[in-house]
Amino acid sequence: MKRFLLVALFCSTFTSMAIAQDSAASNPASKEDVERYLQTMHSHDMMQNMVASMSKPAHQMVHDRYFRDKDKLPGDFEARMDKIIDDMMKDIPFDEMTQAMVPTYQKHFTKADIDSLIAFYSSPTGQKVLRELPAIMGEAMQATMPIIRQHMDAVNERLKQEVSDMLKNSQKKPVPGPPNT
Repeated sequence: MKRFLLVALFCSTFTSMAIAQDSAASNPASKEDVERYLQTMHSHDMMQNMVASMSKPAHQMVHDRYFRDKDKLPGDFEARMDKIIDDMMKDIPFDEMTQAMVPTYQKHFTKADIDSLIAFYSSPTGQKVLRELPAIMGEAMQATMPIIRQHMDAVNERLKQEVSDMLKNSQKKPVPGPPNT
């Protein structure tokens, strides 16, 4: 009987420990967990680097626009537009954005998930991902910008044509007037 009680106690102890560990793994991430993760990811620096990488294609678009329409635009157009872009990029409220993201991370990740992500991004491979990602994003954006521009031009042309067709069709239809009495 003693042996049976000892085995039962032993089993219940390990079962409760397993349940406690499983429950801890499924606990939602706290605000502090998410902030620790974002800090590990150097999210503030990464966002600034991504913005800097994204500003290069934006400056290129301004340059292309000026080159295409320079006879219609003032001589200082490119410099003025570049300053506006740089000022807008500089004034992005990164800290406010980070705090706004915390609940989203909490919704999608458990404490165990966050701990695993922190372990990965603390590793040499994770650190390389963090170092290279802004350049990758900037280069990818630069590579895709002509495709996006071409697609947007096609969309704009199609919309213009559709509006034009609708206007033509609506002019052909007689507008019903008041009934003759």
